Amino acid sequence: MSKRPKYVKPEHREILTAEVLASKRISPNFQRVTLGGDGLAGFTAMGWDQWFRLFLPGRDNSLRLPTSTSSLGWYAQYLMMGKEHRPLVRNYTVRDYRAAGFGEFGSTAEIDIDFFVHGDDSPAATWSNSTTPGDKAGMLDEGITYQAPDHTDWSLLVGDESALPGIAGILRSAPRGLKGAAYVEISHADDAQELGEPEGVQVNWLVRTDPNAEVGAVAAEAVRAAELPAKGVYAFIAGEQKLCAGVRRYLAQDREIPKVDITFTGYWRVGKAAG
Repeated sequence: MSKRPKYVKPEHREILTAEVLASKRISPNFQRVTLGGDGLAGFTAMGWDQWFRLFLPGRDNSLRLPTSTSSLGWYAQYLMMGKEHRPLVRNYTVRDYRAAGFGEFGSTAEIDIDFFVHGDDSPAATWSNSTTPGDKAGMLDEGITYQAPDHTDWSLLVGDESALPGIAGILRSAPRGLKGAAYVEISHADDAQELGEPEGVQVNWLVRTDPNAEVGAVAAEAVRAAELPAKGVYAFIAGEQKLCAGVRRYLAQDREIPKVDITFTGYWRVGKAAG
């Protein structure tokens, strides 16, 4: 069985400059920032769990962006900038995309980004709370990771809060005949969102009620207790690093799902802020 590439890259990549159109708290622990402006004309929506590198103003409050789009090129340029001028760079997922002419705040294309901000004083979370319309940010599209092969007919989606935008994008993009289940761990019941999932996909919201509990433990336990098809399963796991590694190992060893049919991405790890 041939191994798929980890990412499906966009055909054309460029570093875009976008403008903040709005920022609002949508639930107890999520802040939604909407980007737009003429710079988004170069963005191609791919759907699914499309992710990008988000460039935010540096310590001097200026936004200096690399010009290279290669993985090594942009990072080398970033390192060459003085520490006071380097932009803050984090990875985020498109929560929603609206093409030009279909936006909520103007005539340009729009992208919603959801920041998980619970008890988080990380720079990106702080920026999402304080940014105002007119502020600038940069973007470099990186494509998608969800790649259900043709021989699978049931999708298992697992993640914590940081994976919620990606899971939402997958369910929004999925064929309406998709069957499967999603297990999303959140820290507050009111953080649950309407995901527009296909009728054949059961979304399970798992609330982490113990503030001292290990992030991902509730989701991992729910997967262990779940009834899964004996074959034909494709799994997408994202979020805290230990959650992803543990669920992948369990699915491969105990449920005998081929590793090639498990996509897992550790967005962050305990002890290191996700934003």
